[in-house]
Amino acid sequence: MPSLTLLATSPPLMSAVLALAPPAPLPPPAPAAGVVPIAWSLAAPQDEAAGPQDDAPPPADDTPAEGEAPPEGEINEIVVEGDYGPPASDPAEEINAESYRITQAVDSALVEPVAYAYRDGLPEPVRDGLGNVVRNLGEPSNALNFLLQGKVGKAFETLGRFAINSTIGVGGLFDVAGKKADLPYRRNGFANTLGYYGVGPGPYLYLPVTGATSVRDLAGSTLDQLLLPFVVGEPFNRTEFAAAYFVVNGLDQRLTFDEEIAAIRDSDDPYGLRRETYLAQRRRDIAQLKGEPIAEEDAEWLAELEALKKQQATAPAPSGETAPVEAPANPETVGITQPR
Repeated sequence: MPSLTLLATSPPLMSAVLALAPPAPLPPPAPAAGVVPIAWSLAAPQDEAAGPQDDAPPPADDTPAEGEAPPEGEINEIVVEGDYGPPASDPAEEINAESYRITQAVDSALVEPVAYAYRDGLPEPVRDGLGNVVRNLGEPSNALNFLLQGKVGKAFETLGRFAINSTIGVGGLFDVAGKKADLPYRRNGFANTLGYYGVGPGPYLYLPVTGATSVRDLAGSTLDQLLLPFVVGEPFNRTEFAAAYFVVNGLDQRLTFDEEIAAIRDSDDPYGLRRETYLAQRRRDIAQLKGEPIAEEDAEWLAELEALKKQQATAPAPSGETAPVEAPANPETVGITQPR
């Protein structure tokens, strides 16, 4: 029969034996069911994209102190400046541009053909005579404005020109004063007088009949045209005279600026070029009256216009038009072959 033997051991001996035995390893703690730890940061993906920078020193602050210029070759800021909306000189740009477009369409369809018919249908002496009459009628306004500007000598020269052409020149048909008395035509007006005394041009305008102008120039030209009807009266205050003057002056001016109109029309920005060159021309006129030099920017605009006019003059003739053929230097050496 099996027996159970109990060994009695003293407590000190049992403590010594347990101290010498290695401790049993503890089982790992079981993770909580259904819980997944998540750690995410916005800086982490940026750091991974930029590459390992554990050992990289912090970036140095290169921002110059206040009042200190940045180092050469370094740009700390990019500043973009610009204007939004229409320019200050042309606040009604959209309306003026549309008026310019309509006016050019009417000019191409009506005014230009009539002006060419006027040029080709009338002999040149007759056309020159009508133009002389129109200019002669404007001489009183020219003389008055030279006097208002303090240019007494030019005022009396203009009055002398008016007297000679109105009498010897048969009412201005012939420019006797310019060809015989050496008195050149000098255009002037109330708009120039206003500008001479510091009145600004005001907003730019493009009107269907008047064309390019400004508030100051429109007011001045109105006063120029009203001078004879109000001061002299008959026959300058009649509707027939006003209509005839308007037609002849309009056609004469259209032919005078034909090359300029064509050059601007063929440019990349016809409306903008017409506005800038007109304002530059008017500033030049006022500067010349004051004896001042023309602004550099205005000189550049006018130089660009002259270059376009030269380019227009040397352009090949359009299809359908035959260019003029120059005569050979030695006609005798030219052989003519007639087909059989």
